[in-house]
Amino acid sequence: MLHVGAYEAKTHLPRLLERVMKGEKIVITKHGVPVAVLSPHDPKSSVDTRGVIKDIREFRKGRTLTRLSLRELMEEGRR
Repeated sequence: MLHVGAYEAKTHLPRLLERVMKGEKIVITKHGVPVAVLSPHDPKSSVDTRGVIKDIREFRKGRTLTRLSLRELMEEGRR
């Protein structure tokens, strides 16, 4: 795995992305300490947004904010 400093990564990002597109992983370091990894996108790790929204809507069914008004919640959030 290639280790690249942050300045070099910024300067040569297009070149590094070409290497990543070919399957290589690249560690970006700052002062020699690893801070990030450039790796190829894995479509299997993507979140199913529609499924999450469906789950949230299902969770909300039958649940209410008893004794609380929207105004009270907004004021509480401002404190």
